[in-house]
Amino acid sequence: MTALFALATSLLWGLADFGGGLLTRRLPALTVVVVSQSVAASVLGAVVVVTGAWSEAGPRLWFAFAAGLIGPIALLSFYKALALGPMGVVSPLATLSVAVPVGVALVLGERPGLLQGAGIAVAVAGVVLAGGPQLRGAPVQRQAILLTLVAALGFGTVFALVAEASTTVNGLFLALFVQRVTNVLGGGAALSAAVRRGAPALPLDGFPWGSLPALAFVGLADVAANGTYAVAAQHGPVTVAAVLASLYPVVTALAARGFLSERLRAVQAAGAGLALLGTLLLATG
Repeated sequence: MTALFALATSLLWGLADFGGGLLTRRLPALTVVVVSQSVAASVLGAVVVVTGAWSEAGPRLWFAFAAGLIGPIALLSFYKALALGPMGVVSPLATLSVAVPVGVALVLGERPGLLQGAGIAVAVAGVVLAGGPQLRGAPVQRQAILLTLVAALGFGTVFALVAEASTTVNGLFLALFVQRVTNVLGGGAALSAAVRRGAPALPLDGFPWGSLPALAFVGLADVAANGTYAVAAQHGPVTVAAVLASLYPVVTALAARGFLSERLRAVQAAGAGLALLGTLLLATG
């Protein structure tokens, strides 16, 4: 069950990142975040009301609240790092986020077996290579490296917090709702501040209503990924769940290949293969 839900997390996050990347070509990144997360929060709010999940309110919701605050900071740091570039360095470096939940699990006493340890090492190496690391070219700005590390720390912390936010299905619905509402409020405040500084919130021709289904998909896929990761982490070793869930860059690269006909570099193809091998080792270990 852990492997299944963790791989589902990678699929959902990978597709959400792919969709979000396409949408940021038409809309400011902050607008994409706020609108997509608003749709997700609305759907989750309805689910919470229908299921009566409010009864699950308790101290664990502070984990969800913290995840909701940290998530937008990590995302904005990541987008800023991508703007400073190069993407071939920033994207693979951001996968260091997996070190946070794995480190927490090890501190709390988890000890993967020899086969699982090998699988973790192989899978992480595969994910980094699948991002197509840029090994040559212009020097990378120190600010880009710093922002990427901040983003990686933030993403990894959200991983760990979401896993602790609930112990029941209804509690998970409520935790994800709290996280999304906090995301929207934090992202909305950042968007408002950006607009006051003169940055546009929308294209010159107004809001592209035709993009609303895609925005909804990005938001719902992202929240579903958080849910499947929480289930994976609660039903098996976090060290396994976190590594398998971190395979989403492979999904994003394959989606770009399938939908945009982007050619995979040799290093990316090798990384995808290693990620698959690491997955098999983890699943059989």
